[in-house]
Amino acid sequence: MVKFLLWCLLLVVCWPLAIVALVLYPLIWLLLLPFRLVGVAVSGVLEMIWALFSLPARLVRKIA
Repeated sequence: MVKFLLWCLLLVVCWPLAIVALVLYPLIWLLLLPFRLVGVAVSGVLEMIWALFSLPARLVRKIA
């Protein structure tokens, strides 16, 4: 909602820039999509590695 209100404000202040932003936003979103997917994959792998390293400590804590 905030993005829409800011875009409306930009439309009132400088409409050519608002139209350019409206056209370029989906293109930039598509260009950044692979980086988001890589970020999700790397985050998942790092969480799995952390879980594997912390598993012995959890087991010892549970037994004691």
